[in-house]
Amino acid sequence: MIKEIIFYPLAFLFSIITSCPGQQQKYFDYPLSMVDITNVEITDDFWLPKIRTIQQTTIPFALDKCTVEGRLDNFLIAGKKKQGTVRGAMPFDDTDVYKIIEGASYSLISAPNKELDATLDSIIAIIKIGQEPDGYLTTWCTIDPFHPPAPWAQKTGKRWIGESSNHELYNSGHLFEAAAAHYHATGKRNFLELALKNADLLVQTFGPGKLSMPPGHQIVETGLIKLYRITGNEKYVQLAKYFLDVRGDSTTHSLYGEYSQDQKPVVQQNVIVGHAVRAVYMYAGMTDIAALYRDSAYLKAVTVIWTNMIEKKIYLTGGIGAKHEGEALGNDYELPNLTAYGETCASIGNVYWNNRLFMLSGDSKYFDVIERSLYNGLISGISLDGKNFFYVNPLEADGSFKFNSGACTRRPWFDCSCCPTNLIRFIPSLPGLIYAVQGDILYVNLYMSSKARVQLDQITVQCEQQSDYPWEGTVHMNIIPERAGHFTIKLRLPGWAQNQVLPGDLYSYADSIAGKAVITVNGRELSYAVDHGYAVLARTWMPGDSIRLTLPMSIRRVVANERVKDDENLTALEYGPLVYCFEGIDNNNELGSLTLSDHASLKMEQQNDLFHQKMNIISGELRKKGSDSVRKFTALPYYAWSNRGPGSMKVWMPRK
Repeated sequence: MIKEIIFYPLAFLFSIITSCPGQQQKYFDYPLSMVDITNVEITDDFWLPKIRTIQQTTIPFALDKCTVEGRLDNFLIAGKKKQGTVRGAMPFDDTDVYKIIEGASYSLISAPNKELDATLDSIIAIIKIGQEPDGYLTTWCTIDPFHPPAPWAQKTGKRWIGESSNHELYNSGHLFEAAAAHYHATGKRNFLELALKNADLLVQTFGPGKLSMPPGHQIVETGLIKLYRITGNEKYVQLAKYFLDVRGDSTTHSLYGEYSQDQKPVVQQNVIVGHAVRAVYMYAGMTDIAALYRDSAYLKAVTVIWTNMIEKKIYLTGGIGAKHEGEALGNDYELPNLTAYGETCASIGNVYWNNRLFMLSGDSKYFDVIERSLYNGLISGISLDGKNFFYVNPLEADGSFKFNSGACTRRPWFDCSCCPTNLIRFIPSLPGLIYAVQGDILYVNLYMSSKARVQLDQITVQCEQQSDYPWEGTVHMNIIPERAGHFTIKLRLPGWAQNQVLPGDLYSYADSIAGKAVITVNGRELSYAVDHGYAVLARTWMPGDSIRLTLPMSIRRVVANERVKDDENLTALEYGPLVYCFEGIDNNNELGSLTLSDHASLKMEQQNDLFHQKMNIISGELRKKGSDSVRKFTALPYYAWSNRGPGSMKVWMPRK
């Protein structure tokens, strides 16, 4: 169990002296906590169909792919219940199975399903067969450690020695994350026990006087901390911190370099570098350590790194990762569009990290990043039918550059299918991001129709939210405390509603809206104070009180900082949290010859027929380059592009 929970503001955390090595450690936790997924029901017309698509289509689809491509066979071969060699192309293929279990577990919370529950038990039994007696669980190494499935993996013949590329600890990390979710959803220990056995092996194997090396690909750190939260075993959190502390320490191992964020100690790092997914997974783990240890050095490092990302290295869609080479972040302001990487997994990892930073600070700027990723560069990774995927999410396409692992449109699967299965594990967990609490304060972070049961310090509150967000900016809430009581509700005021695209000056609006968010309680308009981006409503609440929040939503033009050379003299369109794009199929396949002037008329239209679902599109007039002639155009939400096959697309259009 966590020994003590004390609420402190972020500024105070900076001043706390880091604990001395060797002292009896007293762990703390995040000042804020998210309202658990078990207490939130989404009823939203935008998000609920996406969750149901994962539940009804993508999970069975991915399980079938894992069966056909040998992901499950590997566990049976490792346990000598089946003859054969390693199947698959990646040393981390085991994690696809784990991530499906994780997403299916979250699905069981919102949509109980006895058949799916039984299927998971069957898969877990297969995984158990592949686990070695001492808890080791990486099937390719058990089957044939001299021949890892990927040509770039190291042929060591031994455990752990090639950890810089062999992903054994990455496999463990996803095992732990999935087992924690399954235990949370079902209360069963069958998967948890496999994870604990593996975690105990890691504790015995790594640390001072033992093997001294960090993971090649991070995530075991956050996985260990989740097991610590379940069991109270402090050795797990200590090992998580050790894996971070040893990174960049050349006295313990040969450094992996910037690609793996192993060029210098993590507390000395001040820019986001290297492989984008590894980076944000590591920063999420560092933020956990900052909270649990009240470690000011860790806190300062993640804050400075986050600032570098937001001010210099994030795409308008919330995606990160500029380079195909190494799936890596680029230099400051290096944000190409056609060759952008923006891996789907990186957007998911960025949400995990920003959520942790929010729980440390209560600052809405982190949810501005989360919302931008959610509605744009994250859900763009999955097709509307739930069976085709983007590994890479560019901001421009010409219909011929095969940016998506050999394709110029979506693909049903990949040799490295980390992104499809990561979407499976993430999207069903979305209800856990909407609300948060701290003492007698209820935070409303995301606007989507939902019902929540929230336990504050002194009172239980039911919150019912109704909205047509992101298509409209009006949100209705019914507040039903168990009795009359004084508490505070904080409503997030999105940055886009306050003339700020993202924190910092990487992007800005070419125009400014004069209106501000209007809030009424029981029909009467309120004046309100703003604290860290939240409208503060502190009062005695009565059962049946109602809130209406109206956000100033309109079509906006965005421009980039002049240092982003790839966006020079270009403009993009937004509406609320949505980034829009132009597809050639809707615009006579003439995107290369069109300009979007600052004075072009723009109109929002509801379109229900294009993809057989509600969607607002932007229409207007584009001018043809070198001509006075104009053409009508259509722009659609970025997340929906390439659902009609390969073709051209642009987020950024020339202004003149």
